[in-house]
Amino acid sequence: MTERIGIIGGGIVGIAIARALSSRGLAEVTVLEKEHRVATHQTGHNSGVVHAGLYYAPGSLKALLCQRGRVLTRDYCKEKNLPYRELGKLVVAVTDHELPALANIESRSIANGVPGLRRLGPGEMRDVEPHVAGVAALHSPHTAAVDFVAITESMAEDIRSAGGRIVFGQEATAIASGRAEVRVTTPQAEFVFDRLIVCAGLQSDVVAGLAGAAPAPKILPFRGEYWGLSAAKQHLVRGMIYPVPDPRFPFLGVHFTRGVYDSIHVGPNAVPALAREGYGWNKVSFRDTAASIMWPGAWALARKHWLMGAKEIAGSLIKPLYFEQARRFVPELRMDDLTAKTASGVRAQAWSLDGTLLDDFVIEKVGHVTLLRNAPSPAATSAMAIADYVLEHHVLRR
Repeated sequence: MTERIGIIGGGIVGIAIARALSSRGLAEVTVLEKEHRVATHQTGHNSGVVHAGLYYAPGSLKALLCQRGRVLTRDYCKEKNLPYRELGKLVVAVTDHELPALANIESRSIANGVPGLRRLGPGEMRDVEPHVAGVAALHSPHTAAVDFVAITESMAEDIRSAGGRIVFGQEATAIASGRAEVRVTTPQAEFVFDRLIVCAGLQSDVVAGLAGAAPAPKILPFRGEYWGLSAAKQHLVRGMIYPVPDPRFPFLGVHFTRGVYDSIHVGPNAVPALAREGYGWNKVSFRDTAASIMWPGAWALARKHWLMGAKEIAGSLIKPLYFEQARRFVPELRMDDLTAKTASGVRAQAWSLDGTLLDDFVIEKVGHVTLLRNAPSPAATSAMAIADYVLEHHVLRR
């Protein structure tokens, strides 16, 4: 009898896993998605960058799966005639003070096998990005831009073509795992599976709790806001210009990104969201906010990073502060060149009981349920590689 496998979550990771299972004939696959289309949340609210693996600790799941995922994403886009543009990325040290951190990224990149990586001086930097300022940079020529929503929708069609199904408007409210099966209850129906894989993103800890998993790691939602770059100043950025990230945080800092359809956005910042799916300051969930404040690690995190948090919130509310972060890299930029905020996304950042922000992917298993507890960036880049990893370690391995 064909095994029945359910997947909760219609973002790019859940859809990639469902596609891997259905296309190989490994199971009868059903995806349960609470929204009415795929790629509604994190997948549909990111910068569309296919990362090359510069930042991640060598040997970590992020490092291993990002590299493989980049190749799989590139090949899939070529197969399906989806846009894939290797625009390249500069990671820029603006001052000498940032050079040690840049050297650390360089050593990680070399260990991770980032293709084509080069260390550039000021003149060479401006050969790549003529309007950039800084003392040194790393150039990753194979960092690319894609449309992750289009990729997810294409994979969803692959699932259907292989006999799988995607059921929308199905929010899991209960999960009961017995000796031989898992029952998932939604307001509309009950689904019975032999095994269940949870890829619930911003709701991953909530759904993990339904499956009987430990409360930690918990999801702390961070909102990232983007400004657009005016049409008259699009020439200031050829590809992507990134800062040297602060190693204390799993965020990359405000940067310039030319997208796959040629629009340029500036950002994102990283401010605590007031709701798990809160894409603006006006979206508030008292339940979500209270849950974050009452988490045992909340005050430890606040004591350690309050100054950074205050700066990010100020930059969100006060345009000149945000502008100053961006102008460090492109001095010709003027404040009027930042048009209205074009988009925002919410990152599902996992944190532990002691307030530590978790950096690597976290995958757990509880009985017949596999849980992706932490899958932030570069999860979209890595999605097809994550799918292969889950199959190898949690589906094919008994």
